[in-house]
Amino acid sequence: MSARSSRGCIRLFLPEDELVWRFSRSSGPGGQHVNTSDTRVSLSLDIAATSMLSDDHRARALQRLQARLVDGVLTVTVSDSRSQARNRDLARERMTGLISKAAAPGPRPRRATKPSRASRERRLDAKRRRSDIKRSRSRRLDD
Repeated sequence: MSARSSRGCIRLFLPEDELVWRFSRSSGPGGQHVNTSDTRVSLSLDIAATSMLSDDHRARALQRLQARLVDGVLTVTVSDSRSQARNRDLARERMTGLISKAAAPGPRPRRATKPSRASRERRLDAKRRRSDIKRSRSRRLDD
């Protein structure tokens, strides 16, 4: 159910039947509207039991999101907008982004290489020049 993206993240499709939505009153600007409507959105997904991740993606996501999980459940809360619909969209985007980034494989291991002969010579020449500059500053001129 996931596809590889060009940025190193995997592209996910959240299964609607596994999402748990909760709505509550949001703080902040909005006047009387804030006191009457449930615009804050909390979206939860059980990472440990979801069907959208393969076993290796799930293990990687559980390990990387460990600090944010409560019993294997990831919760995202959004109250940025005064509209519940917009907050729902934002929550879905944030959840997808978090999971895809956490489930993506890490960078390739670095292959050790030796510096080239020319780069070693450039480094030594620069050191010699710098040494000459410092040595010329410390000489006393006896007139």
